[in-house]
Amino acid sequence: MMAGDSILIQNFIYDSPGCLENYQDDIDQTAELVELYSDLFSLYPFHEEKYGHCLTPLGGGMEHQTMTTIGGFNFSLVAHELGHMWFGDHVTCATWSDIWINEGFATYSDYLAHEFILGQSAANAVMQGIHNYVMSDPDGSVYVPPAEVTYDNVWRIFDGRLSYDKGAAILHMIRFELQDDELFFQVLHDYLEIYGDSTATGLDFMNVLNDVSGMDFNDFFNQWYFGEGYPTYSIEWSQNDAEMFMEVTQTTSAPSVTPLFKMLMRYKLLFYDGTDTIINLYQTDNVNNFSIPISKQIGLIQVDPGNWVLNQVGSITVGTDEKIIKNDFTIAPNPVTNELKINFNEADQSTREISILNLSGNILKKVNSDLTAVTLNISDLPSGNYVCRVSSGKNQSFKKFVKAD
Repeated sequence: MMAGDSILIQNFIYDSPGCLENYQDDIDQTAELVELYSDLFSLYPFHEEKYGHCLTPLGGGMEHQTMTTIGGFNFSLVAHELGHMWFGDHVTCATWSDIWINEGFATYSDYLAHEFILGQSAANAVMQGIHNYVMSDPDGSVYVPPAEVTYDNVWRIFDGRLSYDKGAAILHMIRFELQDDELFFQVLHDYLEIYGDSTATGLDFMNVLNDVSGMDFNDFFNQWYFGEGYPTYSIEWSQNDAEMFMEVTQTTSAPSVTPLFKMLMRYKLLFYDGTDTIINLYQTDNVNNFSIPISKQIGLIQVDPGNWVLNQVGSITVGTDEKIIKNDFTIAPNPVTNELKINFNEADQSTREISILNLSGNILKKVNSDLTAVTLNISDLPSGNYVCRVSSGKNQSFKKFVKAD
């Protein structure tokens, strides 16, 4: 990449016994990090000058072009501050509202350093810690609203949970949505090339992402960058000899701001014969129904086995006696406000028991009908997630729905 040239890495440390010996290994690893980021992102932006550290009595680190003041050397801190040379110093956030351009990218640079240098297990631990911290509070946007950018509110701008960790999680999810690592790093490379030695906003990055990938991330940014919270996934499933049926219900932690995250989700199916398979399904609504050709008997379903998506798992249940029947009946609209319309696809006129249950299994409404179309008034129910159960003889079928305000 540099045609045989080299980059100076210069460090200023305390002239005291044992200081160099204490930090030597971590200092030496800086060169490997510079090489890694140069490969993943683009050539170190200030290669004609240098990079280095200045040891100082500081609680963490503070990057400056070509030189980081640092309170001590450890892998994550060195990796984060070095990441700022590309994201923060080479391309700087255009406004404080878009501090994600600096801090979210540098935090994800640390994750990448763990992945490519220390190994996937170390990286998994980093991402799990990020997810745990982000979901320790149910709301908050990565984008900092201009009204919150004030001289006495600096810690809203530099919020570790939102600007740093949730910002890094967003990049990880973008990488997952793309399903192509080469494309993901091409996006980063092109973004740095376009906005290098300048400033950018979060939407500037989104536009590069859209252009390079050929995909539309507008909904993703409205939900994850400007929106708040995270999704929870609950699954009810069954299978016959040829197919499995999954009803996936997504609720969110900040429904008044972001009621839905439209996105890809990965599921791992573990079979009784000891094998497994991975399926990716795209969530378009709060409740989605999927049918997948599967002949092996499923023993367990795992949600997001690789921990790509910021999410929690609600419940994973098998339908009663595995009798969730495909197309047994339909409900509409979903979400519903006042009237839930239930239509049966069968021509028989047998009497069915139609019940509305909460997720704890308590029956809230119940009617018996032999009609092929039934309308239930549910305007008196509070907003939330419910189940419509239809019983006919020994067979039972279930569908989840969302009651909106």
